[in-house]
Amino acid sequence: MAVPRAAVPAGLRAARPPAAPRSPLERAGRALWQVITLGGLLTSVRFAVLQIVLVALGAVVGIVFPQLPGIAARSPSDFAEQMERIRARVEPALGRPLTDVVERLGFFGVFSAGWFSFLLVLLLASIVVCTLDRTPALWRGTREDRVVQPDLFYDPALPGRAAIAGGLTASDVRAALRRAGFGVREEPAGGAAYLHGDRNRRTKLATLLTHAGLVGFLVAAAVTSRLGFETGLLLPVGQAIPVGSIGSEGLVSVKNVAFEAPRDETGRFTDFTTELVVYRDGRAVARKTIRVNDPLEAAGYTFHQNFFGPAVDLVIRDRAGGLLWSGPVPLDRSFDGRPSGELVVPGRDVILQLVMYGSDRRDPLFVSAVRPAGMSPDGSTAYEDLFSGFASAGDVAEPSAVDFSVRVDGFGAYSGVIVTRDPGAGIVWVSFLLLIAGLSITFYLPRRRVWARLDPATGDLRLVGRADRHVPWDREFGQLLADLVRHRAPSPGGG
Repeated sequence: MAVPRAAVPAGLRAARPPAAPRSPLERAGRALWQVITLGGLLTSVRFAVLQIVLVALGAVVGIVFPQLPGIAARSPSDFAEQMERIRARVEPALGRPLTDVVERLGFFGVFSAGWFSFLLVLLLASIVVCTLDRTPALWRGTREDRVVQPDLFYDPALPGRAAIAGGLTASDVRAALRRAGFGVREEPAGGAAYLHGDRNRRTKLATLLTHAGLVGFLVAAAVTSRLGFETGLLLPVGQAIPVGSIGSEGLVSVKNVAFEAPRDETGRFTDFTTELVVYRDGRAVARKTIRVNDPLEAAGYTFHQNFFGPAVDLVIRDRAGGLLWSGPVPLDRSFDGRPSGELVVPGRDVILQLVMYGSDRRDPLFVSAVRPAGMSPDGSTAYEDLFSGFASAGDVAEPSAVDFSVRVDGFGAYSGVIVTRDPGAGIVWVSFLLLIAGLSITFYLPRRRVWARLDPATGDLRLVGRADRHVPWDREFGQLLADLVRHRAPSPGGG
């Protein structure tokens, strides 16, 4: 228990010795530390609290506003497309001018924004500096206490004191302290036996584990944001797509072997799964049927099932019969509430636009072709219509406006797979364990101390007990006293 300074008798307060003059090396070290801590700013608890509040506010902004997905980082066109989608969601509520301001502030990409990274780095520096600044004091606080204390230290008028009259020996006190979990040291002085019990002396050092855990979380966030990888892949059935850059060493690619999306009697989808095969340098290294919350981990990447949709198998040939395109086209967009997609014809400045109108139609697919034709008065791209019409599986179109033919081979499906690589995941787990260990030790193993002065001639015992603030010390100290009384020898008079 903490004792107010005013309640401590003057005899217990030793005069503070005059400070020794500092050496030039010590003065230089203190000056350097002042520079490192920005004049003590980084060691300020209030400044640390302010930083935590700012980081929390930034996280709230990232939760309130829609964030750019990882796919936006693949190319400028992907970024523009994803930003356009976000603006279409936000502008009706905020208006165009305010949305422009929000975009310039980076609120649509908070967790990768420079200002948010600066706050995290500053908080990381503050935690490290505060930990280094407080470590010497923590270490001094775990040193062994002096066993022999002056008589005034045991004054019953002070808080946390107790006395038992007669009937006890040093072995009784030692045994009681050990039963209570204390480590015991003993010294004789002035004809009396002094004992000191200390429990969980090194507990306060566990705050270093807590700080290390916090630092680890921030380091993991930095590692993931700078070295991590996330992208979205549209995988039609039977198609393989590289994850990294083509030609890179150890190239990883993934193939959609099979896709299933069963329905119940009402027509609703009950599940959707994708059988994936992962290749490295052309050699299969993993195979698994994935579903939501059951990803495939292989070659350093994690493949998450995320969404799915229809796809159209097309074959495009030039007038001489040369193959321009053969394969599926994912309908990953929406037009008037219907699945749609686009394909730029290889070697041509023509864009095929596909819209699926439903399987209940005889010709469910609407196909049109356009060519860019300059700028419109409003600044948008103008297009020249080349041809359009409805088609079904097996239909072939050879419009005169273009020099190629289009055949609809059939209809299938694509699977939307999110591919991630998180190099900070291991750091997060280690940091989590450090944080939990530090907090558990700090709160469940607090320090407790007991000083005892025993008069061997009379068996009189005086005790002083102290513990950390969140310990129910009155109850524990009372249990120790009750144990001592139970083992006290009866007085000669039978009292």
